[in-house]
Amino acid sequence: MIDKLRAICLDMDGTILRHDNTISDQTLRMIQAWRQQGVRVFIVTGRSLKELYDAAPADIELDGFVTSNGMISYINKEKVAEYELDRAIVEDVIELAREDQIYYEVHPNDHHRWTLQEDYAFMKQMIDRDKPEEVGIHEWLDREAAMAGDINWPETYPPYKVAKLYCFTNEQEKMQAWIQRLQQLKQTADFTTSSSSPHNVEVMAEGINKATGVQVLLEHYQISPEHTLAMGDSNNDIPMMHYVGHPVAMKNATEEIKRISKEITTATNDEEGVYHYLQQLLHGTEKGQGVNTVRE
Repeated sequence: MIDKLRAICLDMDGTILRHDNTISDQTLRMIQAWRQQGVRVFIVTGRSLKELYDAAPADIELDGFVTSNGMISYINKEKVAEYELDRAIVEDVIELAREDQIYYEVHPNDHHRWTLQEDYAFMKQMIDRDKPEEVGIHEWLDREAAMAGDINWPETYPPYKVAKLYCFTNEQEKMQAWIQRLQQLKQTADFTTSSSSPHNVEVMAEGINKATGVQVLLEHYQISPEHTLAMGDSNNDIPMMHYVGHPVAMKNATEEIKRISKEITTATNDEEGVYHYLQQLLHGTEKGQGVNTVRE
């Protein structure tokens, strides 16, 4: 496989990011080691570009980014593809979120994330509670950071293109009910939904996902999906994992991701699973530090 590998796609949360929202220096060095071999390396994330750089070093060198689950693709920090969510859909989702007391963030294509000021009170009340045990620490820390000032609170809708809406609740059953309500809205509006945990769902333009974003980058570099490896952990990675020739699941991945992957790392994201896997693939390491499970 290593002789044919020409591109690596890396998810962020639960993959290259540890639960404290940091990337290890070893992982960063390993990414550059692969790039020095002539392999293109892309970050493919549900985060916006700003959120990506909240966790990644400002000087990180990569061959491309896919952000907001495929809504925007970048090469050298320049957009090469961009989509936006219809304004009417944004307004409808916000109205429903307000009725159901669902935390939401609107992520513009080129501006800071925002939530309408009138919804501050119920959202603050939700995040001021203790973190439920089942909520991932990175997801909770992001919500705390938002409420502590890393989000704008306009009185009216800003006139910005919207890449996605992120919706969250600390109750899994409530999130399942909310997703069903969004499914009902889909009967009269065209959009895509994707979840990276049992506590969230994101709303994006119809037909757009991580695979469509990766496709843009591969076509730019004239690389076949067959010669591409992807690493991920959450269900919003499923389209990407189906699209590439060699999907690799993290040890901490969902069962759905593991079932469609050819390999599973033996180390989690907190144990630097990406570093160990890529190190073994490039150099070979002691058994147990990389990957032992192969799915034909």
